[in-house]
Amino acid sequence: MAKKAMIEREKKRAKLVKKYASKRLALKTIADNRDLPMEERFSARLKLAELPRNGSATRLHNRCQITGRPHAYYRKLKISRIALRDLGSNGQIPGMVKSSW
Repeated sequence: MAKKAMIEREKKRAKLVKKYASKRLALKTIADNRDLPMEERFSARLKLAELPRNGSATRLHNRCQITGRPHAYYRKLKISRIALRDLGSNGQIPGMVKSSW
């Protein structure tokens, strides 16, 4: 089980990413547009730098929905391999059978 503080930090980051996504996208399009004057592009970069760091999508880290584990994460299921194995062994995932030989 991951620390509660780490799980809460990820939730806070996800909320900030959602909040600043449209503003960040607008500023990035202005900053990357080569047709605009250099001053306008530079001011867009400065405004982008003033936004909170945790508002960037690259700061997010995938975590298991059940345990909060950051490693061995299956994106499609949004859980870690350990949680997947436990759910499969208990028969809670349809069509999944734990193999043993």
